[in-house]
Amino acid sequence: MRADRLLYILQCLQTQRLVSARELAEKLEISERTVHRDMEALAQAGFPVYAERGPRGGWMLPEGYRTRLTGLTSDEIAGLTVLQASSAVRDLNLAGPTGNAIAKLAAALAGPARDEAAYVRKHLHIDGAGWHDAREPAPYLGLVQQAVWEKRKMRIRYPSGEGADGAVSVVMPWGLVAKRHTWYFAAVKDRREPDGTPAAGSGGVGGQADQHDAEPRTYRVSRLAAVELLEERFEVPDSFDLAQWWERSVARFRRELPVYPVRLLVREEIWARFSREIYVRVQSCADASDGWKAADANFHTPDSALAILLGYGASIRVLSPRELARSVFSEAKALLALYEGPDSAPQDQGQI
Repeated sequence: MRADRLLYILQCLQTQRLVSARELAEKLEISERTVHRDMEALAQAGFPVYAERGPRGGWMLPEGYRTRLTGLTSDEIAGLTVLQASSAVRDLNLAGPTGNAIAKLAAALAGPARDEAAYVRKHLHIDGAGWHDAREPAPYLGLVQQAVWEKRKMRIRYPSGEGADGAVSVVMPWGLVAKRHTWYFAAVKDRREPDGTPAAGSGGVGGQADQHDAEPRTYRVSRLAAVELLEERFEVPDSFDLAQWWERSVARFRRELPVYPVRLLVREEIWARFSREIYVRVQSCADASDGWKAADANFHTPDSALAILLGYGASIRVLSPRELARSVFSEAKALLALYEGPDSAPQDQGQI
């Protein structure tokens, strides 16, 4: 355990210019006294760690010093191999560079670890794609990626509704997120009009004065109707954490989803399948008579509830609301009439 801890401390010192004993103690869940003992052990082992005194002091390594120790475990090696197979890496055209980086890292490992890394890469393959190509066309993903990487503003046209052309605006993309096969980006609108003139109440030229006070908006890359990469740059605030922002964004999206409560009778044999429906939230369930379960479930809208329930045929009965029960009945009658019509009999196609 102590060896792992010392390796972690070295990695922190290499990635951060200065690390306080308190910060290391909190991250490692040890006392500051233990941190000082670990630093003494590293110094005795020949690592040039030293302390900078003062209220803003801490431990550090000389400028430019790098150790070749990686401290990778077998699980971490497997994790990197999975990363190389990620669809996000392929979408960003980083499969080649990622493979090269993993190969260079493996070359720096000690003998047994290097052999284990080679074995994992040879015997672990991750195919994240389904049988059907579910990826959305995102022709502007490359431009959005470049804007995020280079901190460059974009002039975009983003439709706000079905069939709408979308308004033109200048945005500052702070981060890029892949959720399965769908790409999103976090961006703050520039405080200026699309023609480059400052917007009313912007508080500054180019919108730089108050851009860091705004909460980024979520944009879906596949919905972009037009993108123009601008030369003007921006800065992302140090306080912005993309992972935390995404968690808040997803939670807010879920809270704002419409809720359509439905009372149902569900046959026991299909209950497992129904309870796993992505767009259904079961609120309660109780055994009913003759192989049925009584359930309260939340759908998003009446239309989505109707579409889902029709797929279960006679295995689900709607108790309430009555308008949904009538809609299911009407659709069932229409389907029955369609197949009872004079032209509904299957045509004889002969022997195959």
